[in-house]
Amino acid sequence: MSHLAGALMATTALGGAAVWTAPALAQTPPAAQAPLPFALPAQPLPAAIDAFVRQTGWQIGYSSALAAGRTSRPVNGTMTPAQALDALLSGTGVGYTLSGPGTGTLVAAPAATVGGPAVLAPVSVTANANIGDGSGRTTITREDLERKNPTDLRDVFSGEPTLRVGSSLPASQKVYVNGVEETNLAVTIDGSRQNNKVFHHNATTLIDPSLLKVVRVDAGVAPADAGPGALAGSIAYETKDAGDFLPGDGFGGFGKTMFNTNSSTLTTNVAGYGRRQGLEALGALTYGKGGRYTAGNGDKVDGTRTDVTSGLGKLAYQTDAGHRFQASYERIYDDAPRPFRANVGFISGRPAWEPRVRDYTLDRQNLVFTYTDALPTELWNPKLVIAYGRTDVETPIFTRPVGSSTVPGQYPGKGATSSFNGKFENTFGFRMGAVTVGTDFYVDRANYRDQTMTATERARNNGLYGQARLEPFERLRLSFGVRGDRQVFEGTTGEDWTNSGLSSNVSGEFDLLPEHLIAKAGYSRGWGGVQLAENYIMNPAWRYGAGPRAVSAENGTAGLEARYQGFTAEGRVFRTTLDDARAPRFAAASAALARDVKSKGYELGLGYAWTGGYVRAKYADIDVTIDGLPADSDSGTYLATPIGEVFTIGAAHTVEPWNVTFGGDVEVVLDYDKVQPGQRKLEGYNTVNLFAEHRLPQYANLALRVDVRNLFDQTYADRATYGQEFGTVTPLYQPGRTFLLTASAKF
Repeated sequence: MSHLAGALMATTALGGAAVWTAPALAQTPPAAQAPLPFALPAQPLPAAIDAFVRQTGWQIGYSSALAAGRTSRPVNGTMTPAQALDALLSGTGVGYTLSGPGTGTLVAAPAATVGGPAVLAPVSVTANANIGDGSGRTTITREDLERKNPTDLRDVFSGEPTLRVGSSLPASQKVYVNGVEETNLAVTIDGSRQNNKVFHHNATTLIDPSLLKVVRVDAGVAPADAGPGALAGSIAYETKDAGDFLPGDGFGGFGKTMFNTNSSTLTTNVAGYGRRQGLEALGALTYGKGGRYTAGNGDKVDGTRTDVTSGLGKLAYQTDAGHRFQASYERIYDDAPRPFRANVGFISGRPAWEPRVRDYTLDRQNLVFTYTDALPTELWNPKLVIAYGRTDVETPIFTRPVGSSTVPGQYPGKGATSSFNGKFENTFGFRMGAVTVGTDFYVDRANYRDQTMTATERARNNGLYGQARLEPFERLRLSFGVRGDRQVFEGTTGEDWTNSGLSSNVSGEFDLLPEHLIAKAGYSRGWGGVQLAENYIMNPAWRYGAGPRAVSAENGTAGLEARYQGFTAEGRVFRTTLDDARAPRFAAASAALARDVKSKGYELGLGYAWTGGYVRAKYADIDVTIDGLPADSDSGTYLATPIGEVFTIGAAHTVEPWNVTFGGDVEVVLDYDKVQPGQRKLEGYNTVNLFAEHRLPQYANLALRVDVRNLFDQTYADRATYGQEFGTVTPLYQPGRTFLLTASAKF
């Protein structure tokens, strides 16, 4: 028995599970390559193909025997039908061939599909509209990352006005989602929980963007299986593996070199990988070295040298029956003098003996073991994750000179956070959709020590959760779930407290006008237990009283998305509240200090996509308060930051006959005067970035690229950067005009 469904091959797709021929690709009409928004949950493969057909109008034949017992992967976001089909089939053991424009057949994926020369994927110019479990999902795809050519997290999230990254240094950057700091979200790297609240002047999650494959952000409303602590949403980073470079058995390598003209920084990425008879391996290394950069005002910025090393190793084995075991180890080490406070340019009025810079070492590592079934059935689609993550920060503590000396004393201060965590879940598929149920745990530890003191806090948590993703009928998609958590928190004094709570969420999308207008909404209540304190302010003499209160959250969002012949328009409103978010200080009586945070605003977007390119504009207006007062970056440490109004515009286009892709983006941030009495208003700024990439046809594996960052040499600090409200603070300015010269090759 056979069925008919649909597909499209995009000129930029290199999906590992799919097989195709170039002639079929060439025959695909331009209209069929237009990106479409997809929101397909994991479900039995026949149901997934049927849903795909209804949306795209494509036709694919497949046998019932081939599709039976297999479960699709979820597909969320705006992409070409080919990219959606690649994602839907990924890991199912099924591929497809094209016999004509929009017509093809599902086939068993071969064990090896290597043949012909290896080529680099050209830069994708797909505009991602990010439709997911609710109306607040943002997905940064591999194609997005290749187009952005990021050097830090600020570049990774560029073009998204609701996702801000403070500081110009990777070692002190923090991510804010709708104005809420990332430690109030469930943050994972390859499924490993991150517990990185070490020092408020350092980054919360330092990561090498060259190792990233995809980043998913659920703003506000997050599903129950995102993990514990998803108070204001979740951020999931996923790193590359051998399958991202090789569709089948074989060996290869990748190299990339980037030179930054502003700071004379040279960064080199190399990777080697192989696949053979179910065994996969990947090793990647990044090394960057360079000097201080120059801000737009012509001044060298102290403490901005580059000295970073990062690496990733992955080893996986998949049996003939589909059992897949994977172990990965990822580490990044930053070792360079930084401003005395690593996220601040300078603070006037400080003692003369206090140095302008001091040594920092930031070392983050992540070890993850994962088991999955690459050939799942409707009732058995398991995932097991066991992980350990750790972040260490070491910096000297300076003391006032003694007597007539002008030389300060110093001793090392060391902070470390760690998380041993894991989960086991299974996804049950059926005709209407899928339900994921599971259990997870974490054992978090925060420690500080120097020659004067040692302090430690700990937290242990066990959770149970379930999340349903359903399509009750053709025009409606629902996601809802619940989780329960029980936590034991131990303070620096050895006292412990046990708390428990429930979290719930519901979101949905409804096609008001099929293929043209979608209504989206979501709501969640979250419970996060007692949050661990920052290492560098922990006090062994803290008085906890009756104990710190467990933090809770409430999120709501609603929006519309319209699309017509390549045009898209979208808008959403959102609101997040955090109650009893822990914000202790060093003082003995402040162990249980907590604050209430509120973020509210709206986002608008307009875009147009055509064959080979897109243009997209977004606008967001976000207001954040802490205890009813306008948020500032000091009281908002580990909580929130002021944002205001942000415009972003991005565009890109590929000229296929010339093998050239070019594009750029503009960011406009307006003045923000909703500050507390006595504080300065936040100055607005605008920046322009451009890029062009050329693939040499005579060297199919080589690409050359030039980026121009901050084209007009503006002097500014990102809106989320610390201290701009205070007259005594010189913020950490972004680099002035910068040229990035990049060469990359796959062999």
